[in-house]
Amino acid sequence: MQEILVVGGAGYIGSYMCKHLAGAGYLPVVLDNLATGHRAAVRYGPFFKGDLDDRALLEKIFHGHRIQAVMHFAAHCYVGESVTDPARYYRNNVAATLSLLESMRQAGVRHLIFSSSCAVYGEPLQVPMDETHPLRPINPYGRSKLMVEQMLEDFASAYGLAAVRLRYFNAAGADPEASLGEDHRPETHLIPLVLQVALGQRPAVEIFGDDFSTTDGTCIRDYIHIADLAQAHGLALVRLLDGASGGVFNLGNGNGYSVREVIETARRVTGKSIPARVVGRRDGDPSILVGSCRKARDELGWQPRFGSLESIVETAWRWHCGHPCGYDGQQIMEWKADHE
Repeated sequence: MQEILVVGGAGYIGSYMCKHLAGAGYLPVVLDNLATGHRAAVRYGPFFKGDLDDRALLEKIFHGHRIQAVMHFAAHCYVGESVTDPARYYRNNVAATLSLLESMRQAGVRHLIFSSSCAVYGEPLQVPMDETHPLRPINPYGRSKLMVEQMLEDFASAYGLAAVRLRYFNAAGADPEASLGEDHRPETHLIPLVLQVALGQRPAVEIFGDDFSTTDGTCIRDYIHIADLAQAHGLALVRLLDGASGGVFNLGNGNGYSVREVIETARRVTGKSIPARVVGRRDGDPSILVGSCRKARDELGWQPRFGSLESIVETAWRWHCGHPCGYDGQQIMEWKADHE
């Protein structure tokens, strides 16, 4: 069984990726410091608690497991926070990733799949944006992702690293079987915030600005289901293990939805009124982010299953209804190898 190191594997996307890997016959080995992830979400392989730049711990993992590739989900990812505390983002997203790359090089592990972001593009010059769009991030989060992408290119040239860079648009939804979902503390993502209002956990959802240059004045984003993200990662993994040199791919649905459209969709799915109120803009928010994902379809053979916003919101709603307090109180499901 091939072993894959999943850094950030206790988080929202990483934990579902582990489920996908296990279903495909791999053994996910999780490294996570649990700063934002959840121990109860780690269910499909061995778990190591620690930081991305803990070289001794990484050496232990690489020595004890025959790691074939690394999947990197362990980044801070809030645009607004990156503006107010950029040092935190450069320290974790850039410096800690450099430490990971050095540990991989020392261990002879040359395959990496990196969770990048559409934030590397900045304000769109055309919509949808493809992978050739100029890279002009407008916030520290996007700049930190771009810095890592540039490091990966340099490590490929100098040391033979084979890395696939996947530029996400807005990850959303939950495990279609409703066993894993989105549980951030605090929550900042739009869909779970809207659904918390539907559950009566918040009085209203805040709309950050209604004076953007869009049809209804609110931001437009491209939402991609985590199951479709996981499928793309799996295809990228096969590509690397088969000897490909790497590449860069957008991951989105190619359709943009405004904040008001997301709220209206959630009202239809939940049958709840979901009050909303307009507040000021957040620093660093582009008005429109919609991607072209033709390259991932053509070169990876990627075929997303959740093409509509309604189908994405429906899976999230099932998760939130079954887990109104997130992972709190949920029993930790320990993984044990057959020989233990």
